[in-house]
Amino acid sequence: MTDFTSPTALPTASANAPVAAINGVALHAAGAAPTAEELRQRACTELLRQAAQAAGLLSPDDTVGEDGIVSEAASDAIDQLIEQQVVVPEPTEQACERHYLAHAASYRTGEKVHARHILFALTQGMDVVKLRDRAEACLLDVRCHDGSSSEGFARSAREFSNCPSGADGGDLGWLTRDAVAPELARELFAQTQIGVLPRLVHSRFGLHVVEILGREPGQDQPFTAVRGAVAMALRQHSFVTALRQYLQLLAGQARVVGVDLEAADTPLVQ
Repeated sequence: MTDFTSPTALPTASANAPVAAINGVALHAAGAAPTAEELRQRACTELLRQAAQAAGLLSPDDTVGEDGIVSEAASDAIDQLIEQQVVVPEPTEQACERHYLAHAASYRTGEKVHARHILFALTQGMDVVKLRDRAEACLLDVRCHDGSSSEGFARSAREFSNCPSGADGGDLGWLTRDAVAPELARELFAQTQIGVLPRLVHSRFGLHVVEILGREPGQDQPFTAVRGAVAMALRQHSFVTALRQYLQLLAGQARVVGVDLEAADTPLVQ
């Protein structure tokens, strides 16, 4: 079974690209080529570190290394800053009930899917367009044989998949929501069909051609049993939104060079 806990590196900028910086503070060494997500992570951390200095929570003499690792003092100061600036309201009972009714399936227990996949891993420096073209061609091929040739999917998995499960025809076995990355869980459990999913599934690991071989529906839980989990989910959503807004405010006041903070959610605020 594949390991869904260690994401594959995303494509990087050219090593000849200028050094990315926040207010003149470099985010990496000259000639280094961190991934786009690493750059966004470092940029957001640096925005918060500098804000902590401006708020008097961190010594002006604090510095950050070229590898993007901040000092223990900076980490503590950033935590204090976030606690002061990112206010998360307690969700109301009505908000919890509305969220539960809209996402009741997410709180089922015992729900499982039997799946297999063909992973086209997104690795550093890879041509994303060519990777997508290969994955789309594979998806079309296995969909044409969906239901008529189980061996066709397995053969394609053994030939093309970058996951160790390819040796077993891509078979991942029976999976629960907690056993896979959240973006994969949304795709696997949000539908009811059996067979090859009609589109590629995107994840931090790359592009997946996925076939659902079986489903066990699980049992719905009453609101009273999951109220705590619902409130936690709403608090987390509110925190992510508030932190993202605060980072956008800081970015708007800073000189940002060589990093696109609007391209995607950063690991810091996921």
